[in-house]
Amino acid sequence: MTTTRLPPSRFLDRRTEREALDELVAGVLGGQSRVLVLRGEAGIGKTALLRYLAESAKECRVAHASGVESEMELPFAGLHALCAPMLRRLPRLPEPQRDALGTAFGLTAGAPPDRFLVGLAVLGLLADLAEDRPLLCIVDDAQWLDRISAQTLTFVARRLLAERVGLVFALREPVAEPEFAGLPELVLGGIEGPDADALLEATLPGPLDERVRRRVLAEARGNPLALLELPRGLALPGTMPLTSRLEQGFVRRLEPLPDRTQRLLLLAAAEPVGDVTLRWRAAELLGIGPDAAAPAEAAGLIEFRARVRFQHPLVRSAAYRAADPGARRAVHAALAEATDPQLDPDRRAWHRAHASGAPDASVADELERSAARARARGGVSAAAAFLERAAELTPDAEAQGGRALAAAQARFESGAPAAARELLEVAEARPLDALQQARLAHLRAQIAFVFTRGSEAPLLLVDAARRLEPLDPPLARETYLEALGAAMYAGRLDADSGGRDVAEAAGAAPPSPDPPRSADLVLDGLAQRCTQGPDAGVPPLRRALDAYATEPLDDHVAIVRWLLLAPVVQSMTVFELWDDDAFHTLATRTVRLARDTGALALLPVALVYRAGAHVFAGELAEAEALIAEADAIAAATGNAGLMYARLLLGAWRGIEGDVAGLIDVGLGKASVPGEGPVVAMAGYAAAVLNNGLGRYEAAVAAARRGSDGGDWGYSGAALPELVEAATRCARPDVAAPALARLEERARAAGTDWSLGMLARTRALAGDGDETEARHREAIERLGRTRVRVELARAQLLYGEWLRRENRRVDAREQLRAAHETFSRAGAEAFAERARRELLATGETVRRVTSETRDALTPQEAQIATLAADGSTNPEIGAQLFISPRTVEYHLRKVFAKLDVSSRKELRGALAGRG
Repeated sequence: MTTTRLPPSRFLDRRTEREALDELVAGVLGGQSRVLVLRGEAGIGKTALLRYLAESAKECRVAHASGVESEMELPFAGLHALCAPMLRRLPRLPEPQRDALGTAFGLTAGAPPDRFLVGLAVLGLLADLAEDRPLLCIVDDAQWLDRISAQTLTFVARRLLAERVGLVFALREPVAEPEFAGLPELVLGGIEGPDADALLEATLPGPLDERVRRRVLAEARGNPLALLELPRGLALPGTMPLTSRLEQGFVRRLEPLPDRTQRLLLLAAAEPVGDVTLRWRAAELLGIGPDAAAPAEAAGLIEFRARVRFQHPLVRSAAYRAADPGARRAVHAALAEATDPQLDPDRRAWHRAHASGAPDASVADELERSAARARARGGVSAAAAFLERAAELTPDAEAQGGRALAAAQARFESGAPAAARELLEVAEARPLDALQQARLAHLRAQIAFVFTRGSEAPLLLVDAARRLEPLDPPLARETYLEALGAAMYAGRLDADSGGRDVAEAAGAAPPSPDPPRSADLVLDGLAQRCTQGPDAGVPPLRRALDAYATEPLDDHVAIVRWLLLAPVVQSMTVFELWDDDAFHTLATRTVRLARDTGALALLPVALVYRAGAHVFAGELAEAEALIAEADAIAAATGNAGLMYARLLLGAWRGIEGDVAGLIDVGLGKASVPGEGPVVAMAGYAAAVLNNGLGRYEAAVAAARRGSDGGDWGYSGAALPELVEAATRCARPDVAAPALARLEERARAAGTDWSLGMLARTRALAGDGDETEARHREAIERLGRTRVRVELARAQLLYGEWLRRENRRVDAREQLRAAHETFSRAGAEAFAERARRELLATGETVRRVTSETRDALTPQEAQIATLAADGSTNPEIGAQLFISPRTVEYHLRKVFAKLDVSSRKELRGALAGRG
């Protein structure tokens, strides 16, 4: 790979900006990755600073790419431009990454790659290249990158740490690109005072009237390009936006050029690849010879070398937009004819589409084939664009409706609900068959749920499922399952708006195939649970769980479908079936599958569920490490963070400052339709926190908000908390009905976890001779489970009862065991509660505080554990979506903190720290 050579730059001022770029290069040369986003309006100097950066990074290898407006719908176009010279190193990547990137770039055939597995492959490619020589990647006009390239590169930017890679983006304001949010940035302003005067003076061929000078300086507002170009077009209206005026100024500079030169510039603007052979082949088809380039080069507008370089991106847009539609169609037709249909069929189809001024069935067919290829490469957004244009060019109304519906589906999958709705309106106005109408209703309902969480979504999904029943029974059953999930998500707020109707409709769904899929068993089990209660629901749910846990997963599609269903299955596993072994097994398998397949969109959810298993096992440090990883991946992928995972962890930690804000946010959603589960979880967490702190009145209020009117998930989990708090407050009117609800659920589940919780809670609410027997039963049953924090709670409650009975020696045994478990876990509030009880028995115990926690960060602890288990740096990097060099960087810090010098010593050091 050769270093990109850019023309030299002259600067007035910009010292601060240049120093920032110099510091970036120094950091990369020093072994640390650096990321920077240059933001500013058109003409403010971003491109000039990028040239300075490339010139000053002489010790680095420089890779360069630019976003091109006309390429925004071509999948991986920007990423391929950056990575193409590096692809000879592709065989050095691990096989899943190699296959994903090869499929994305169309080098190999395969299943659609997970877009963030592609990102991990790019990270590995850059890191591998930087091992030989520090690497600087420069991306100009990043606002025009195709979406999947932007997402991939910003994912890489957020995972860089110690790879000797610099990644710099130039982004035009005021365009808002959410993918770049949160990255380090440098916002460019205009030049001022003497520097602006000097730049204007340098551009003028002679003296300038002072009034005109003041006008130019005022209208330019320090924009360097404006200072260079405005004197050429002073007659332009001053009320136009500056960017538009600059573009119009370039249009005026194009007008005197010969017609053949203008057409050559139009051709260069429409052909973003920069392929010299392709460009001149198309020019020849248009009757344009090489001599047409000279006038444009003499005017300083463009350079025709191995690759075309416009003086400024606004010259490109001016050359394209100033041309009449007929000229643009002619240029695209020539480019389509010149493009090899075997090597680049998608770009050829795109040019043919732009060349079409009227519906054309053959072009529409070609676009549809391109959409299929784009989807196969993971470019859902590009597939949507191809299908949308195909629908526009389809002359047959029925075929047009089908393509508009397919485009709407792709827009929905790519996260563009407004565009999806518009396409649904187009499809709805065309003749559709019964299946297409049912699919349209299904998609409309999905949009209502996913993007608005609207209370109407469950009933809309039921309506769609009923339409699908005679046409596609398996899809109908999946849609009923979606409707049930939407109803459960709506929670208690929408209990009177048809939730039971949804469950009854799901229960009357067409029979499942033989043999039934795990999803079919889940649907049947949930429907019976919601309509007939726990006693009827638990047996079919347990059959569903057994099938789901053992279901063979033979291909990528089956794995993704399994992962999508995992949150619903794990929710029923925890507080419907109270099955701690299944909880542990499923959570572990879900994380492993998400890691192995590179499903980063689903991995954060999987990590959070696995973290929940650690929380109940009293392994709060391990839970914190997984939640930190989930947060990092969510940030890197641009997805919403799972903030409520921290709520659960913080509640058991017992540190009010860590979770008070999250609890307030969660409980504040009580008035928001469709947020029932969030309120339930926030109420449960607040109850755990306040019970640990001994604030029982507050715990009653929180647990009631978490459990009132709900009958699923954390609504049930809040019941033991409510009984404990209400008992401490002498509120039998509150405790008794909560205990009755808990007893129905616990006895239906019939596990040691459920019956142990029931015995613990009945011991609190009862009195007399049975109290001690119930305490002992709770400890015995919970001692056979993985839920160590609940066992410790049982020991704490028993110890408190024994102390009140003046059996201090017996009390100390239980309280010591509880205190030890809570202390080891880092559950500070409950540990302090146990400590106070021990003090009351006459025993002195050290207070547990946050200072006693492990000094390793969550990611360091995770890396140390994997290394101690024998994983290599590449294996650790593949699991945690970081590069091997970053793993090595963290391990050096771990060795220093633990005072060890080799991996062999890690296991003992970690065991010694608990």
